[in-house]
Parts: sequence; structure tokens; C-alpha cells
Amino acid sequence: MKALRGVPLLTLLALTSCGIPATGVVEAGGPASGTLPLTPVYFVEDGALVTTPRTTTRPGDPEAALRLLMAGPLAGEGRLDGLSTEVPGVPTAMALPPATDEPGNTPSPDAPTVTVRGDAMTIRLPPGMDGLSDTGVRQIVCTAAAAYRLTRPSDATVTAEVTDGGGRRVTVSDEGCPER
Repeated sequence: MKALRGVPLLTLLALTSCGIPATGVVEAGGPASGTLPLTPVYFVEDGALVTTPRTTTRPGDPEAALRLLMAGPLAGEGRLDGLSTEVPGVPTAMALPPATDEPGNTPSPDAPTVTVRGDAMTIRLPPGMDGLSDTGVRQIVCTAAAAYRLTRPSDATVTAEVTDGGGRRVTVSDEGCPER
């Protein structure tokens, strides 16, 4: 019986002395990297909506996606640089407003706001963004809904009430938005 009591101690000693030295944290370069997150933004090409992937720091955020839409198409996007937009840019000469959910940032009156409850969105555009065409409204709804679905996949239709800068309200669904 005494011989069996020594077996666990011998096993423990054998396992801990396998020849691998104990070390602390070993610095071996920067953090892991990969592809940057993308969000779909809808522009117009040959009269139809098309999706264009844009790099974002906030995937799944409809407001961040709308700011990318308001920046307009970039050089080199689309076939033969044929993208356009029916969504006006920021109504003032200032740069696009910062994200509102970062510490220290307050909501900008020049930024679109999006409220989501289930599969219903309320999108409010800043003053000066009024008189949108039907295509412009579709660009906004498709962009906001596609961004939202990145982190909350669903087959349900998203319905959005868009209020432009002049107070006009339009209710549209994302049904019929081109696939991403």
C-alpha cells in the first residue's frame, strides 16, 4: 500500500520535468491581421442599384454605412467608373461627422440617425437633405438594411420609415434590394 502512495508523486514529477522551460510572455510581432471588415453600400449604375463593398471600422452599423453612402462613389468603383448616386453628400462644407457612439462624440446635426426595433427602422436625414428621388430613398434603405443584416442575419423584410431633412416621410422595405 505504501508503494502506491508514491506513484502519484512520481507521475507528477515526470510530467513537470519534460524538458520545456517555463517562460513569460514572448513578444513576437504585432497583432494578428486579416481582411478589413466590409459593408455593402448601394450606388447607381446604368439606372439600377448596385452594391459596392466599402471598408468600415463599424460593420453592422447602419449609420456608419449611411456616412459611407453620403461620401459618394470613389474613383475606380464600378465598371469603368460608372457609379453615381442620387443621395446628396453632407449638406455643409464640413467633413463627414464622426460616429456618435464613440466616447466623447455627441450626435452631429449633419449626420443621419437610425433607430431599429426588430425589423423596423426609422431613418432621419439631416437638414438640407430633402427632395430625394425614389432611387435615392432606395439607396438609403438598401444600404442601412444591408449593414444591419451583417450582424443580425434574417430572412424577414426590413421596413424603413425615412424622414428627409425637410420633414417628408416615406416608408419603404428592403424587398427588391439587389443581393450583396
